[in-house]
Amino acid sequence: MSGGEQPLGARVFALAALLLGNMALACGPWLVRLADTGPVSAGFWRVALALPFLFLIAAVRGERVGGIPRKAVLLVLAGGVFFGLDIASWHVGIGDTRLANAVLFGNSGSVILMVWGFVMLHRLPKGREWQAITAAFAGAAILLGRSLELSATNFVGDLFCLLAGLLYAGYLLLLQDARRSFGSWSLLAVSSSASVAVLFVVAQLSGEPFWPTDWTPVLVLALSSQLVGQGLLVYSLKAFPPLVIGIALLTQPAVAAVIGWLAFDELLVPLDLLGIVLVGSALVLARVTGPKAPPEPRANAA
Repeated sequence: MSGGEQPLGARVFALAALLLGNMALACGPWLVRLADTGPVSAGFWRVALALPFLFLIAAVRGERVGGIPRKAVLLVLAGGVFFGLDIASWHVGIGDTRLANAVLFGNSGSVILMVWGFVMLHRLPKGREWQAITAAFAGAAILLGRSLELSATNFVGDLFCLLAGLLYAGYLLLLQDARRSFGSWSLLAVSSSASVAVLFVVAQLSGEPFWPTDWTPVLVLALSSQLVGQGLLVYSLKAFPPLVIGIALLTQPAVAAVIGWLAFDELLVPLDLLGIVLVGSALVLARVTGPKAPPEPRANAA
């Protein structure tokens, strides 16, 4: 643990923050289903309701949002466009597939970034890198096959969640250089400004219900996914090496699977569990092997 020189109490608190942050994000898909808006509209309200608080937190922490090089701002805004499309795609997928699948595939950006790194470096994977890629493909094939057995709708839902993982990888790549000019919260505030605009346009074009009649699910979604979950991860990520962060990430599909079972009768058979274990192990390996972008908390896995 990189925080090994910290007092025991501080390390325990950071670990609790890491686990609770992942658990808060894992509740996001459940809240998306509970919202009486359309799925993309739920994404809009999730980001829009949290946006003023992101700017407020950035200001309190003394993180600037002005006077930043134009190139860095444009990259962050472009990243926000990708993040908005990521949320739109992921929320659509959440409604059509099982919650555990949605969380796993939505977090697939880690593996995608690793593969992209090999392309950019013009080299083949080696050692545990091959293990991560093989596990990812094998687990994804099992979960996709199981979804197709259940219904074509579930299969399409998985594909939307995989697209979300791809878009999230693009978001991270765009922010890789620009994040040096921003603090963690100012970066989220500026990028989320672009995300809100994208989500509003997509929601309007889709013709889905936009205004909530029950505000509770979208308010809790904004609080748990964009503020509490995100805040706890921003606090805790610097205290741990990638392996610990990757293992903690597995809290999300575990919690999502339990919620799916209790709230929606989404039963998992042993073959499903095998697929989840394979994809989960690939996500862990992707964080500790191969070229990748700096770690960034997953705000929509939520």
